[in-house]
Amino acid sequence: MSQDFLVELGTEELPPKALTDLSNAFSLGIEAGLRAKGLDFNRVTAYATPRRLAVIVNDLTDCTPIVDQVVWGPPVKISFDADGEPTKAATGFANKNGIDLSELRSESDGNIEKLVHKTKSGGVSTVTLLEGIVEESLAKLPIPKRMRWGANRTEFVRPVHWLMMLYGNEIVDATVLGLRANRKTRGHRFHYNQALDIASVSEYVSKLADIAYVIVDFDCRKQMIQEQVIAVAKEVGGQAVISEDLLNEVTALVEWPVALRGSFEERFLEVPAEALISSMKEHQKYFHVVDSHNQLMPYFITVSNIESKNPAQVIDGNERVIRPRLSDAAFFFETDKKTTLASKRERLHTVVFQVKLGTVFEKTERIASLAHAIAEILGVNTDEAVRAGQLCKCDLVSEMVYEFSDMQGMAGYHYARFDGEPGAVAAAMNEHYMPRFAGDTLPATDVGAVVALADRLDTLVGIFGIGEQPTGSKDPFALRRASVGVLRLLVEQDRNLDLRQLLTLAYSQYTDLPGGEAVIEQTLHYMLDRFRAWYEEQTIPVEVFQAVNAKALSHPLDIDQRVQAVNHFRQLPEAEALAVANKRVANILAKADFIPVIVDETALIEEAEKALYAAVQKQQKSVAPLFSSRQYKKALSELATLHDVVDQFFDHVMVMADDKVLRNNRLALLQQLRALFFEVADISCLAASK
Repeated sequence: MSQDFLVELGTEELPPKALTDLSNAFSLGIEAGLRAKGLDFNRVTAYATPRRLAVIVNDLTDCTPIVDQVVWGPPVKISFDADGEPTKAATGFANKNGIDLSELRSESDGNIEKLVHKTKSGGVSTVTLLEGIVEESLAKLPIPKRMRWGANRTEFVRPVHWLMMLYGNEIVDATVLGLRANRKTRGHRFHYNQALDIASVSEYVSKLADIAYVIVDFDCRKQMIQEQVIAVAKEVGGQAVISEDLLNEVTALVEWPVALRGSFEERFLEVPAEALISSMKEHQKYFHVVDSHNQLMPYFITVSNIESKNPAQVIDGNERVIRPRLSDAAFFFETDKKTTLASKRERLHTVVFQVKLGTVFEKTERIASLAHAIAEILGVNTDEAVRAGQLCKCDLVSEMVYEFSDMQGMAGYHYARFDGEPGAVAAAMNEHYMPRFAGDTLPATDVGAVVALADRLDTLVGIFGIGEQPTGSKDPFALRRASVGVLRLLVEQDRNLDLRQLLTLAYSQYTDLPGGEAVIEQTLHYMLDRFRAWYEEQTIPVEVFQAVNAKALSHPLDIDQRVQAVNHFRQLPEAEALAVANKRVANILAKADFIPVIVDETALIEEAEKALYAAVQKQQKSVAPLFSSRQYKKALSELATLHDVVDQFFDHVMVMADDKVLRNNRLALLQQLRALFFEVADISCLAASK
């Protein structure tokens, strides 16, 4: 027999950015607890609002399964003496299992007669287990810092006020976080600020929505908000810009969403749109509206938590709140424009980049010099690269960035344009921060990409040089993100640069950085190791990367091309056998004391080795131009045709022959075979996963 189970914990307003994580962790914890007890159920559903975490478990069985348990004891022949009296073996078995000697039974285990104790376990009532399961799940929630309230010692992320636990239509006898479970929930703080009885689990969601003005389903509430915001924007011929992070945060702030449109003076549109958007989004949690040309319109959309009888008054209040924020942005913008971006650079002398690595001004000097060197290699305008490197951090001391930190880079772009800097230089002010996060866009200009590389390489070499590289989960200077950024800039934008050379150039910009070549190699190894996670996201096995990494290459673009080729090769029907053959060849060659460079064709006596020699000679000529043009995928596809001739060789030829001439000649042939594949990667690494 089964019933639905409901638990709801009522709290003060929960942290909006953490709500979905808390809700998911709560439901997963309960699910894990039920499974650990062996309880069967159909589905677990999480619910969350600003003031509650809830979980419904459908079709939860009413007791744990009954299981037959069999405990085998000692053989019967040693359990009783000649007079039929129990021995110590029998009495020990009886005592261990808590039974009387008279209850001992014997049975064959399939081989011999033994004492056996059979019992049944399980059948524990589900409702007696729910308190512990809920408590354990709450204790494991991802809460960095728990708080206390009132005079009790209970701790949680926010003060808790009610607990509802129902199994079917019955209250679960439980006490959690100092609260006694009942069937009472609570409605909307303003529309229905009172208790509401829930008769059974099945009416929970609908009753809260129909009577208490609470949409308890997070995803349902989120969908409502999105639809309302889109509809309100259409009323003025605009399109609402709805970012996922803001949508989730707003959903976590309201229980009864009502979207309302406000407006602001058009004069504010002279301010960089990003600053206005930052004011609306970050500070007020408003959605902004753009026209068909993606230009900001003088409207915003707020999501209220009440259904007001006078929505105009709510809108007016929000307009009064946003106006000073936009006025501040306009003031900062006008103030910053009174001095050029270049004139702000001297103030960077007072901004520390890192105590051991100097000021941000010194960093921009290194960035500019390194950008010049990279631009020369790539054939990019060196004057623009240097200028962009010098100015790229100047907006850090602007009033705009001081007030709106997320305007870093974008503010510099607008000020550089206002100052009349070249377009590529202005673009680089913002682009050199790209990519800012996983999946972010890359710089659209070459100058922006060059400065982006220089900035990250300078940081990486500097931090490794002073011994502050990441350890475990700690990465205070975001070196993992910087490394992935460099790899993306080189791979995704087809820049075939030598990373070792770039790191050497970056190191040379420092005058007293310790470590030398060791720092360069350590940084290089760290950066290339970021490829592992990169390829995991592409579902490329780690063995594929290891096969390429065995060649100790330092051109990320070339590495990626080889990885893609090896990944394609491993899916060919011939790949597995060739990988195993390469592994076998590598093991044989590793044990050899001497391997000639040249194969003596006259010393080939077996047909199989003659066939392999001919095939290798043919492939050396056919794949050489493919290697030189980095057509690795096509080259490996060609080499896959060696499958049959390699199998024939190992089936019919004894490599380690007693005759030294034959043995060395065959080793030389295998060396040439391995070298063919090793031009791309160490294919033998693929055999590790077979």
